[in-house]
Amino acid sequence: MRSVSLAWQILRHMGPGWCAYRAYYAVARRSGALTRRTPATAWEAVPLRRFLAEESLSEPERYLDYRCSPAAPAFLFKPTDRQRYQPLLAGFDDRDSTPIDEAEAILGGRFRFFSCHRLDAGFPADWHRNHFTGERAPTAIHWSRIGTTGYGDIKCVWELSRFAWAYTLVRAYWRTGDERYAEAFWRLFEDWRAHNPPNTGPNWMCGQEVALRLMASCFALYGLLDSPATTPERVAMLGQLAAVSARRIRANIGYALSQRNNHGISEAMGLWTAGLLFPEFAAARSWRDLGARLLEREVLRLIYDDGSCSQHSVVYQRLMLHDCLWGIALGATNGQPLSLTLQGRVRRAGEFLYQLQDDESGEVPLYGSSDGALILPLSNAGYRDFRPVVQSAAFLTRGERLLAPGPWDEESLWLCGPSVVETARHLPSDATRGHSSPPATDSAPTRQPTAPRTPRTDLRAATRGYYTLRTHTGFALMRCGDYAPGHRPGQQDQLHVDIWWRGQNTATDAGTYSYNPPEPWGHDFGLAAMHNTVDVDGRGQSDRVSSFLSLPWAAARITAGLRSSRGRLAYLEGETNAYQRLADPVSYRRAVVRVGEEHWLVLDRLTGADDHMYRLHWLLGDWPHEWFPDEGRVLLSTPSGPYQVRLGCLFAAPELHLIRAEEESAQGWRAAHYLDREAALSLSARVKASGCTFWSLLGPPEACVSFERDWMRVHLADRTVTVHWSVDPTMRQMLSRVRVRVSPVSGKGY
Repeated sequence: MRSVSLAWQILRHMGPGWCAYRAYYAVARRSGALTRRTPATAWEAVPLRRFLAEESLSEPERYLDYRCSPAAPAFLFKPTDRQRYQPLLAGFDDRDSTPIDEAEAILGGRFRFFSCHRLDAGFPADWHRNHFTGERAPTAIHWSRIGTTGYGDIKCVWELSRFAWAYTLVRAYWRTGDERYAEAFWRLFEDWRAHNPPNTGPNWMCGQEVALRLMASCFALYGLLDSPATTPERVAMLGQLAAVSARRIRANIGYALSQRNNHGISEAMGLWTAGLLFPEFAAARSWRDLGARLLEREVLRLIYDDGSCSQHSVVYQRLMLHDCLWGIALGATNGQPLSLTLQGRVRRAGEFLYQLQDDESGEVPLYGSSDGALILPLSNAGYRDFRPVVQSAAFLTRGERLLAPGPWDEESLWLCGPSVVETARHLPSDATRGHSSPPATDSAPTRQPTAPRTPRTDLRAATRGYYTLRTHTGFALMRCGDYAPGHRPGQQDQLHVDIWWRGQNTATDAGTYSYNPPEPWGHDFGLAAMHNTVDVDGRGQSDRVSSFLSLPWAAARITAGLRSSRGRLAYLEGETNAYQRLADPVSYRRAVVRVGEEHWLVLDRLTGADDHMYRLHWLLGDWPHEWFPDEGRVLLSTPSGPYQVRLGCLFAAPELHLIRAEEESAQGWRAAHYLDREAALSLSARVKASGCTFWSLLGPPEACVSFERDWMRVHLADRTVTVHWSVDPTMRQMLSRVRVRVSPVSGKGY
């Protein structure tokens, strides 16, 4: 019966079309159809001339002449623009942040993995090795015959073959003209090609990886085209790689589309790129047209009206935006613009991230799956800094900047041309260094940067449920929504709340850590017990079926959202059906009350018929702290000042725990980067009862509380806030009234 129930859940959530395609694909894989469709072969068996419409271009010298001629398609920049870009690029650097140091590390065989780890991989690198564990993936069999287990996390094998290092070498080359960087790219490229014949080995397994490698290769081709290291033979090899890559993507793109996520967009972008930039190939027009058609369809299908995206992850939303921005820029440069409808949806996706950003750091709450992806590493900003993509999205789709000038503008420079920064010196700047202003290139769009004029406000992304309450010192994010059919959740995060205060992520998401983690970590980082929410009986919000699928999908909805006339008080309340699946169903409601500028009161009400173990959890930053268990209070010494978290339960004495970096579990850890654990503070309260109401107060330490049966008072320095709630759990709203009494000294209205 359990297998029947599971099959029904999969059919209900993923849809009959998805189920039918996956059954077909499994048969195709086992029968050898995929092997015949994308045959493993040697590079010599698929020479460049086989793909060309004009065979005379097959001679390397003729081919390089064509690639350098005006007849070749335009790219985002011209190799001859390097002298114009140099002073601009230098303006983005400081002593501690420059791609030159990273490029020197690459020459020494030390590569960056997942924008975090720098590992000694050799030069050239071992392309089939998991450099975290030392294991190696099979190298001499067709990609469809290779599994994803047996050599650790497959992403550790794929990471170097995304060619992210190509962007670093080009950025360093354009700053310095040092030919060692150009030669390094081509040596790595040649070695990769020698050890990865077409459709053989792990680096051909995923079409998205093929597409991202193609993107990086094209960036390097144009960035290094005028270097002596860029010989005719090497350019011909890169053209051959582009053709083989496009053919591999085209042959199996149905699988990517069936995933209903970034894979389809990335692979469509790969076809669009190959078709636009390599029109000399006989199949180029078909690649271009199919890529454009699929990009248009997938963007409208996967980016919602509220700007959020089908994968419910900020990191994957950035990946999707980078795919789309690359495609938009290439199309505009070559007179093949993607539709205004697509650009409008991409604009909303960029503005969604802008509204989620912390004002000081440019970071966003790390909700959803986070696998270390940064497919356009074109600035000195860190992995968690989303200012580069937010600025690029605004400039490409709106013709204006959302952010003041700063080092994050480098990404926009590469994608849009010098007009991004040529008038930046007239605007307010967050950068520490000035910018010079070279003339725009012929291919750069004519844009006039403007000062930021879109304020960050309370976000109401209601299509899929992302809500923020903002103050001048920070914001709270609550996840409270549902999922479209087939758009599966990555984590159990309904009613999760993130808190940001003065640039510090005080109550944080745990991240992902790994998709194939070693014990004892399991997949715990995505569970409800690791999020800032309430877990019931240790069951989580759904039951894990596989590494990437949990069922049934929990849904939530906002039941109330209010703000006072002067904006000093604001309130959100939501409920989820996550625990209605239990034998004794439990209803769960959460209210978040913004008290003034810096304090947050969170109330959690859970109601069942029988006794349950309710566990409220907050994951806090790892700062020096004092723990007062008798008061249910932890006092943090953050870089922005003291901060406290207090919690308790009405009418019950909770069991309180504060854990830091527990050795045999994921408790007390967070993963701000992929495969990188760092200590955190795990604060929890547990109560066994048929129902309970937890309360949490987060903010600077001057606050204290008192309460009676149906109200609670929060006493602050200049005001007292009284929160009344309904005793009757069947009432639609938990809170009935919030009143503020301001001290005579303050005299401020609310």
